Amino acid sequence: MSDLRVLVLAGGISHERDVSLKSGRRVADALTDAGVSTEIREPDGELVGHLMATRPDVVWSTLHGAVGEDGSLQNLLQLAGIAFVGSGSAGARLAWDKPVAKVLVARQSIRTPESIALPKSSFRELNAESVLAMVGTELGFPLLVKPAKGGSAQGCAKVSEPKSFAKAMVDAFAYCDQVMIERFVVGTELAVSVIDLGDGPLALPAVEIVPDSGEFGYNERYTPGQTNYYVPARLDDEILIEAARIAIAAHTSLGLTQLSRVDLIVDESGEIWFLEANVTPGMTETSLFPQAVLATEASLPETYLALVKLAQKS
Repeated sequence: MSDLRVLVLAGGISHERDVSLKSGRRVADALTDAGVSTEIREPDGELVGHLMATRPDVVWSTLHGAVGEDGSLQNLLQLAGIAFVGSGSAGARLAWDKPVAKVLVARQSIRTPESIALPKSSFRELNAESVLAMVGTELGFPLLVKPAKGGSAQGCAKVSEPKSFAKAMVDAFAYCDQVMIERFVVGTELAVSVIDLGDGPLALPAVEIVPDSGEFGYNERYTPGQTNYYVPARLDDEILIEAARIAIAAHTSLGLTQLSRVDLIVDESGEIWFLEANVTPGMTETSLFPQAVLATEASLPETYLALVKLAQKS
């Protein structure tokens, strides 16, 4: 048994609570298998006091939503001098804001679908009907509507015709006060996880995502049997090499460290488009980061232990 004490944070009150609880349990089980003393705890009013009283060697947050991914928790841990797995507060803030992330990644000459971000206030004040008509005309259908901040595809919708546009916007605003409308790119969905165990960022094998329904929504992500995954993806080697390069470039341009997951799509001509980056990848039995790790023939316990040890040294 290692002397390391790791506190795994899971749950919370975000829309992704269930995913976080499953991820936290999987991480804790893997670390326990690696011989690490592990505690799972929910974020609550007693958390800060508990952290200061017990001062774990490392915190591993599997919290999704704002509390775990917008940089505030990372900032608190940095302020307290407590080591943690994952990116620091600055990188987390940049990746959490999807429109900002797209701008920064595009500066690296990486393609990303044309989009517009609209806060709820502007959407209302500028006449919602007129705004939707103009955006639909200029970007063209189909479109992808999604909360500007959030994960697990919650609040996301593909809009194929004008009559469905308004409802998709209302649904997305239920998750965030700012919504991003993005030109929909038809192609092969890829998730490229990036890991850095001290020798620089490395792209893990790309996971190709093929949902039975044709859309990779919340249910397709977390209900076993609703999506087929291919690791490595069934694409030409030169495309996979370029996808790995793009994932690392996106990871680096956003200031991310240790681990991330970059979502891409390869269109019918073989062009690769950046969609978003995630600083807290899911760790459930159907999640993409663990699948990519296992495709390298490494075990989850040894990989997670290596991340914990790196966090402790950082």
